[in-house]
Amino acid sequence: MQQYGLSKSLNRIDKNFKFGVEIRMSESSNTGQTFSPIEVKLEAGKDYYWCACGQSKSQPFCDGSHKNTEFTPKKFSVAENKTAWLCTCKKTSNAPYCDGTHRKL
Repeated sequence: MQQYGLSKSLNRIDKNFKFGVEIRMSESSNTGQTFSPIEVKLEAGKDYYWCACGQSKSQPFCDGSHKNTEFTPKKFSVAENKTAWLCTCKKTSNAPYCDGTHRKL
């Protein structure tokens, strides 16, 4: 079963490469769902949409899975190229960035 989770994580990583984003998963369950932050290389001036609903298969980015829900993605950009840890537990007080809240869940 763990191999299944890894496969789903790799599929998610491959999908994000198509968006020009490099990510590294820190931890994932055997279903591929992750609650730990994901390291992402962000490009200056580019718009990103952080998933707020938790249902996106392209975590931490929105794939439209929130449709017909109360959730909307958070649009953000950075002023300079940088690496950041983006939240996937969806409990951060500093969205889209991880603030360590996942450690208390």
